Amino acid sequence: MIKPTPNPPVASVSNVLFTVKDGIPTEDLMVNLSETLASANALTCDFAFDLEGARRESALGIAQLIEIARLLAQRVLDDIAPSPETALGKP
Repeated sequence: MIKPTPNPPVASVSNVLFTVKDGIPTEDLMVNLSETLASANALTCDFAFDLEGARRESALGIAQLIEIARLLAQRVLDDIAPSPETALGKP
């Protein structure tokens, strides 16, 4: 007997916990990346101010790396879709 509808595909077992949905525009992905990095930077700075000595310096170093990554993401975003300030030649 021929079935009117085929069996659904067998779900593959994967170790992937999170994934990004296909078809999301690059600009939206970059905005989300920039905002996520800004949040991580804020959390790290808040955490750093509860520490002292070498641990504080390490946390602030991590915050600086996060901020550099955010600036790089923002630069890519500006190249994709220039902000009104950038388009007008303002910093």
